[in-house]
Amino acid sequence: MATESATDVLAWLDRHFSVELPFLRFARNTLLLSLAGLAPTLALYIVLAPGLWSHLLAMDAALARFARQVATNGLPVIFVVNALGLVLYAKLRANRLGPGRCLAIDIPARIAAFIALHLVIYPASALLFGSFGGDPVQGFRVVGPTLAQSAAFANLSGVYLYATLLSAVPLHMALLGGALHNRGLRVPSMPVLMLAALAVFGLQALLLTGVAILLGLRF
Repeated sequence: MATESATDVLAWLDRHFSVELPFLRFARNTLLLSLAGLAPTLALYIVLAPGLWSHLLAMDAALARFARQVATNGLPVIFVVNALGLVLYAKLRANRLGPGRCLAIDIPARIAAFIALHLVIYPASALLFGSFGGDPVQGFRVVGPTLAQSAAFANLSGVYLYATLLSAVPLHMALLGGALHNRGLRVPSMPVLMLAALAVFGLQALLLTGVAILLGLRF
């Protein structure tokens, strides 16, 4: 039963995120997956941040600036990271590489992409929207310290981080189940696979924090 459940998740991923799908359908599905990860994490951040919601409603244009930041900074990061993971997964499936190897590649690839996108988007936001005092160098320099706090859910980058990780839970459940099955081990139930995927989730957050701290020290 557990093996069939893991297979069902794989089949769902293959059906909705195959590289053989038309580009627009793949992009639409990836966007929906990204929004499904973003919406609950953003709502939780707004609820937990003291006074944020009242500030957004009280200050002129504050809500519009906040929405613009999420739309131009956050959603592109989440979408690209998810697309990268899904394309990697689909290609690995097509080439018949094992799920364990796919997971081993997926984790560092997501972290690298998340950091690289921030290194591009922050300076671009400074040039296009006047963020960071309009100084792209300052935008580049704050990437490390900002991402170092993201695992603690202390800023919007934390929202984007957990949105990408939340979106990856079904994929990591399927890969973990497939890796166990290929080794002749018993595939656990769906709740246990979800807990294991959440453990991978936490590992990625810790790895990102460590890399971000090193990045902040470097620059």
